[in-house]
Amino acid sequence: MKVDHAGEHGAVNIYAAQIFMARFTAPTFVQELLEFKSHEEKHRSLFSAELQRRGLRRCRSYWLCGIGGFILGLFTGLLGAQAISATTAAVERVVLKHLQEQLLSLAHIDEGAVAVISEIVAEEQQHHDQSISHLIPGHILSNVINRVVTISTESVIWIGMRA
Repeated sequence: MKVDHAGEHGAVNIYAAQIFMARFTAPTFVQELLEFKSHEEKHRSLFSAELQRRGLRRCRSYWLCGIGGFILGLFTGLLGAQAISATTAAVERVVLKHLQEQLLSLAHIDEGAVAVISEIVAEEQQHHDQSISHLIPGHILSNVINRVVTISTESVIWIGMRA
């Protein structure tokens, strides 16, 4: 739950920075990004409530995720629509895998966590699928961003799970 909360904070910051940059580089994406950001803010609040309910502090990587997310969002937002879409698709693919693994491991152990995670999965899948629909197959920038963002997101989750 702690790493999920930190990850949602990172996602909020990715979208905040992308929204700022997209106003100049991909204005047709701004509404979609605003919607995605509102979902991530809700997810962050749900995980925050679960941490509070359990008497847990937030993950040590919370601020790292926020700062890293903002920098990633600025950079990819500057590069335009393909970079924005590739970033969202890559992040959400990794996050969805992580959340599915959590659902399996928490089934019959923590129904509260399962309920919260289940509520979030559909919106994360929506973000992924909409972003994939914007990608141009074989676009070199998208392929590079996909690899870098996938490795980075997996690393942040791995570090967060051990912090």
